[in-house]
Amino acid sequence: MNRALEITISAVIVVALTLMLSRSLKLSTRYERKPHKLSDWNAQDQGIDPTLDSESDR
Repeated sequence: MNRALEITISAVIVVALTLMLSRSLKLSTRYERKPHKLSDWNAQDQGIDPTLDSESDR
């Protein structure tokens, strides 16, 4: 029982440290998956009609 208690306490400490570090460390913005400019295909996914912009170019 004593060994199980030690393992449980160690696991709680590791999880707490991991959560604290993950909140303080942020990834660089270069790893963002959000595109800077929407492609025609992605615009349609968001409900934007890409043909409206291309018709004004004609």
